[in-house]
Amino acid sequence: MIYELRVYHCIPGRLPAVLNRFEKKTIPIWQKHGIRQAGFFTTVVGESNQQLVYFLAWESLAEREKKWTAFLADPEWLAVRAETEKDGQIVEKVVNQLLAPTAFSSVK
Repeated sequence: MIYELRVYHCIPGRLPAVLNRFEKKTIPIWQKHGIRQAGFFTTVVGESNQQLVYFLAWESLAEREKKWTAFLADPEWLAVRAETEKDGQIVEKVVNQLLAPTAFSSVK
């Protein structure tokens, strides 16, 4: 199993718009493509409370490539993204890492 850590650095004040887009629109589209989320988080104490952090679970890099590419090209996703950004950008930058659990990790 490979986990993808993604951090969305939101435009100040736009975190609610990002959360709403994921909850109401993005996750259902992911389900259509078989993309599995492994948790979503916001910062309580830390550098910035304008971030959304989440994990995706992949069986392999090949699975990620196939499903993520299909999601990014999905007309429904493209329409959702355009609609939710019609009043301006909501995410300043996205940082991601692909992670493999260690032999002693409680998550495999």
